[in-house]
Amino acid sequence: MNPRTRVVVTGMGVVAPIGLTIDAFWQALTVGKSGAAPITRFDASDFKTQFACELKGFDPLNYLERKQANRLDAFCQYALAATQEAMVDAGLDLGSHSQLERDRIGVVYGSGIGGLKVLETQAKNLANKGPDALSPFMIPMMIGNMAPGLIAMTYDLKGPNHGVVSACSTGNDALCDALLLMRQGYADVMVCGGSEAAITPLGVGGFAAMRALSTRNDQPLTASRPFDINRDGFVIGEGAGTLVLETLEHAQARDAHIYAEVLGFGASSDAYHYAAPDPTGSGVVLAINRALADAQITPQQVDHINMHATSTPLGDVAESSAIQQVFGDRAQQLKLSATKSMTGHLLGAAGAIEAIAAVLALRHSTVPPTINVESLDPACPLNYTLGAADQSPL
Repeated sequence: MNPRTRVVVTGMGVVAPIGLTIDAFWQALTVGKSGAAPITRFDASDFKTQFACELKGFDPLNYLERKQANRLDAFCQYALAATQEAMVDAGLDLGSHSQLERDRIGVVYGSGIGGLKVLETQAKNLANKGPDALSPFMIPMMIGNMAPGLIAMTYDLKGPNHGVVSACSTGNDALCDALLLMRQGYADVMVCGGSEAAITPLGVGGFAAMRALSTRNDQPLTASRPFDINRDGFVIGEGAGTLVLETLEHAQARDAHIYAEVLGFGASSDAYHYAAPDPTGSGVVLAINRALADAQITPQQVDHINMHATSTPLGDVAESSAIQQVFGDRAQQLKLSATKSMTGHLLGAAGAIEAIAAVLALRHSTVPPTINVESLDPACPLNYTLGAADQSPL
């Protein structure tokens, strides 16, 4: 085991509410495009929240055979679509890999909720028609770890494989798990990320019942407004993000294109409440400090942070406070951004998609904007790159 094995990003893929490819996604981010619109997945006219950040123009048949697509929940379709782009982007010619090499390529992929639409449909079948109406594919279509399983089966990857479920941290935890597995010598390449497809009656209704969602039904485009004094909740989104991580040695041996290096990670728990963040930001402080320590860098070496910033009254303040506590005077010089103002909150996919946004920010030396902020909350006093992208050097 070598805890300092260097790990790099060599491939990325995304299907998001503002773009179905990496290039389309990045272009939309840099111009500040909102992905929010009235819900089309179902009739939401009786719901408190009637809008979301749905995928636009996604056709599973562009990625999958019809028979397979029909047997998969949308969260698995999204995961496979994003992974297809990431594998091509990484230039992994698996046809030339021996079985021994495939044995050292693994998958860690997550979903906060999994196959919610399948669960809804099958519950209705059970209630209306009885148990004989249940699909034999219900369980494999619904369970969250089916996404990493399908990715492994698609590419014949025999390395470590598991699913991650940790709510909004799911995508980040998948990346961290992949990093640890490579540091521990279990794999040379890891495919990792997160996927979510929770824009369903139960998903939207459940979050609305928690009073977590924005109710700006007359202004969906501008409803996701992190740090705005009048923010009233998050906008639910859907999609997937996939990253291919490799040990530096493996990437260099095959002359792979390297986007960025993953220097370290930090993990913590607020241990505070099942839904609300600790208002002091103590858990976030722990995670950031642990990430800095693991990466062996100082706060002065950080230039940009893609914030979690869900546009909730409590969360944005707690996160901003944590950044001030960790970075002190340096906090005012940081280039921060909240891409959920454009994509909405993709729950289990959020961390992966925002990791991709952060890598692209480094690659293009451009910090995406935070949009829709009309009146900055005095409790959020940092530089959030409001309104327009920052193209000064990183």
